[in-house]
Amino acid sequence: MSQHSSATLAKGTPVPAAPGAGLAWGLVGVVAFSFTVPFTRVAVGGLSPLFIGSARAVAAAVLAGAALALTRQALPRPRQWVRLAVVGAGVVVGFPLLTSYALSSAPASHGAVVIALLPAATAAMAVLRGNERPPPRFWTAAGAGALAATGFASAQWGGFGHLRLADLLLFGAVLAAAVGYAEGGLLARELGAWQTVSWALVLCSPVMVVLAATSVARHTPTASPTQWAAFAYLAVVSMFLGFFAWYRGLAIGPMARVSQVQLVQPVLSIAWAALLLGESLTPVTVLGGLVVVLCAAGAVRARLGARVPQPAPGPTA
Repeated sequence: MSQHSSATLAKGTPVPAAPGAGLAWGLVGVVAFSFTVPFTRVAVGGLSPLFIGSARAVAAAVLAGAALALTRQALPRPRQWVRLAVVGAGVVVGFPLLTSYALSSAPASHGAVVIALLPAATAAMAVLRGNERPPPRFWTAAGAGALAATGFASAQWGGFGHLRLADLLLFGAVLAAAVGYAEGGLLARELGAWQTVSWALVLCSPVMVVLAATSVARHTPTASPTQWAAFAYLAVVSMFLGFFAWYRGLAIGPMARVSQVQLVQPVLSIAWAALLLGESLTPVTVLGGLVVVLCAAGAVRARLGARVPQPAPGPTA
């Protein structure tokens, strides 16, 4: 993880590795992130959403700061700090807080289906950010995915138009993460992959410290060992270490192929919700998840087929 590590290799230069290593590292990252939704659901059973969303970022920022200091990373340039603020607002502040509040009332499987829209949303933000001109089928697939996710969320609560606050929070989390991942993918070409995430964590740490302190002042955190273990996973893996494997896979590449591995993430999250939390897999959940994932896959493949420069998308943090 030195300043000249493989993660900082230029803009598209693949890291030398054994055949299939990129896919393997990418899959490790996706598997790590797939536990985020169910473990958030576990943690909110004893800890407040504000504490979970903010304190996990504080803990990850401590690890990130140590990694940056130990490897003597150069400070980003002034303009890069502004872009890091965009990344941090999306993946350090927005996604963790919004999902924590949403999953305090919505089942993990429900959240996983809605968040399955993230790959398509990330691709859409990358298109807008990069001034790309994808084929019409890209927007058709992305729009179909949004409608499918909305329809699923409505069906869960009694029919179309019956969205709850938790669903609005989940859609907000998808938008926040998509913006953060698209900008982060571009910025990682300049700063390096894990360095981008680490600098974003450090930049946002003052705000997250204030939020965490506010949460503790309102209510002293008390939780079971299982809930604390879930929180520790969110802080150490979901907010930090998971990015190491994911971005390592993207650095090895081929990036377009490795990035599609994230389509497996919502399927795994739904499976963990059933196996670990005992949530029932209803036909609506299975069908909704399948449709959203297929639409997201269609959008990602349509964009990749356009053969335009792509920022590295990121999975759910």
